[in-house]
Amino acid sequence: MAIDASQVKELRERTGAGIMECKQALAQTQGDLEKAVDFLRQKGLSKAAKKADRATLEGLISAYIHPGGKIGVLVEVNCETDFVARNPEFQELVKDLALQIAGSHSPPQYIQREDIPPMVLDKEKDFFYAQAKDLGKPDKVTDQIVHGKVEKFYEEVCLLEQPFIKDPGMKVRDLLTQKIAKIGENIRISRFIRYRLGEEA
Repeated sequence: MAIDASQVKELRERTGAGIMECKQALAQTQGDLEKAVDFLRQKGLSKAAKKADRATLEGLISAYIHPGGKIGVLVEVNCETDFVARNPEFQELVKDLALQIAGSHSPPQYIQREDIPPMVLDKEKDFFYAQAKDLGKPDKVTDQIVHGKVEKFYEEVCLLEQPFIKDPGMKVRDLLTQKIAKIGENIRISRFIRYRLGEEA
């Protein structure tokens, strides 16, 4: 089937994929834009998974000061080569991540869910379970409520689980996967710190 140029343009804007990749995705999904987005995301996940174990010894540290000078962020993002560290798209990603950390409605405390100490997670689960039990629902429903609250907790405290501040339709983890697939190197957020005026370190 003929692929409409406007569809290719919209798909590129939504996913950041190349023209040929967008055309291929639309052809594979018979021009269904939503399915094409999913197709490209899955392809990106596959590419990113293959690169996940590669060493990331280069990269950038970026600083961001929020307007008003009361919130500041330092973030370190690593890649495989100095060549990619100088790539404008990688540099923009690092700045976007600093902006995410500074401007997020719920400031992240961890990079990914695996970083949360088990004691912290267990305490939250116990609290959510006690809340859910008070509703007097069956155990199966209680478990579903607790699961939903735990997922929401991950979204609040883990950087990779948060909706991307510039495009809330994708999570930060999806953004990172997309950039790994597009740039062609493993990319890793290794650490960050967020300062708020008057807060103790």
